[in-house]
Amino acid sequence: MPLNLATAWEAAAEVVPDADAVVCHSVSRTWREFEDRAARLAAAMGEFGIGVGDNVGLYLYNGNPYSEITFGAFKARVAPCNVNYRYLASELRHLLEDADAKAVFFSPELAERVDEARGELPLLRAAIQVGEPGDPVPDWALDYEQLVVDHDPAPPIDRSPDDLWILYTGGTTGNPKGVMWPHSSLIGTMAGPYRALKLPLPETIELVKSNIAAIYDSNRVTRQLAASPLMHGTGGIVALSTFTQGGAVITMPERSFDADALWRCVERDRATVLTIVGDAFGRPMAEALDAAAERGEPYDLSSVFMVMSSGVIWSQPAKEALLVHKNMKLVDSLGSSEGTGTGMRISDRQGGSATARFTLGENAAVFDENGQPVEPGSGQQGMVAVGGPIPLGYYKDPEKTAATFRTIGGRRWSVPGDWATVEADGTITLLGRGSACINSAGEKIYPEEVEEAVKAHPAVADCLVVGVPDPKWGEAVTAVVQMTSEASDEEVIADARTRLAAYKLPKSLIRADAVHRGANGKPDYQWAKQFALDSLSQ
Repeated sequence: MPLNLATAWEAAAEVVPDADAVVCHSVSRTWREFEDRAARLAAAMGEFGIGVGDNVGLYLYNGNPYSEITFGAFKARVAPCNVNYRYLASELRHLLEDADAKAVFFSPELAERVDEARGELPLLRAAIQVGEPGDPVPDWALDYEQLVVDHDPAPPIDRSPDDLWILYTGGTTGNPKGVMWPHSSLIGTMAGPYRALKLPLPETIELVKSNIAAIYDSNRVTRQLAASPLMHGTGGIVALSTFTQGGAVITMPERSFDADALWRCVERDRATVLTIVGDAFGRPMAEALDAAAERGEPYDLSSVFMVMSSGVIWSQPAKEALLVHKNMKLVDSLGSSEGTGTGMRISDRQGGSATARFTLGENAAVFDENGQPVEPGSGQQGMVAVGGPIPLGYYKDPEKTAATFRTIGGRRWSVPGDWATVEADGTITLLGRGSACINSAGEKIYPEEVEEAVKAHPAVADCLVVGVPDPKWGEAVTAVVQMTSEASDEEVIADARTRLAAYKLPKSLIRADAVHRGANGKPDYQWAKQFALDSLSQ
């Protein structure tokens, strides 16, 4: 029978009990400790009546508890659901309501938003604050560390490969949707890393154990520094693979990205693999290395084997700036919450494509709108699709599931909306989402949500929101506005800030005499983007 991740990780704790499993600055847990704390957490969930088929929300910054809670939920056959820690109370309430969450684990800084949202969540049985010892805990919440201490470890139970991990998207085509990943599919996505290690996919407990023993014997243990948030698929999916290999997941305590802190962490914790999100991480990382070298105090990069990025295109200049300091594998992975292994670009000092071309994965293809494969070199645009181990669909949304997870040629595919052309050599040039989705530093931002928040200001008559190219963010959220009265940019953005998470706010407001829409009232995003580009270039 295909494996369950909790069962695989329990096997890892048997094979390498004294090896690091999670590390965050001065606090590290061995695999024995990691498994014990997760088992205690599973017992606590059982006490709350949370079990098979239930869901819990993780409204957390990076840290060891993020992985402990994930493991504990898997042990209890509960699906952990990621919640963006930038969400305001209304956004938090919507996601937890959509997920039917029975519990929410939250960082202390986010307590006020949880308190505001919890009264409208009748299914919520527990709110657990995940902080440091001595942190004050609200009277309506439970203390995470005390919860772990107060419960004996739950014994292992029979589990199913169909148990779920639910990955909420950032709202590419509307409100966030929960992508239902069964454990069997998640393990199936790990074929590439195991192939690189020349090991079989771990389909049985015996293979899990023998693989881990072989990895440690050959000194190829993955120590993943999750520089990007574990709440995102980029870091989160790689972490699942790292644990299944018996490796360690390293996180940083900083609440915002600090490139120097990252390199100090690499030195201290001997990270071998870094997970980042495109230029928003890569550029400041290279700048920090440049500055350290100029000071005559270069960082020790000897442990680093690979840097992986997904979620946004990672520019070749940003990669080359890193390669100046060390020859390593830079992997630009094409995928989405709805499917991994779509394609990749690999760069090192020996070369790498300076174009937006990706090599398709073994389970990926490009289809035209009639479901026919796009002919290489034809110049025809098509939709990128990935088959093989993919999710079941979206939680409680059969209509959107049918639109994204399609049967083509008798095979089930995930078609999340990326468009591409297929070059004569079989590589693809990615064109972007067919929707007007904005991708800013790996965050997927839905324009209409931002537009409604901006238009709530009484001085704004109309608004269209687009993404414009930006060297730091990939795309910068830009609002083209038609005003009815005088108001400063700062006033409009400050008003929108009361309704939106900060990362969704416009970086710029561009004023127009009129916002262009079609006769049917639909937005003309092509006009808005060109207007914004022209205005910003003046």
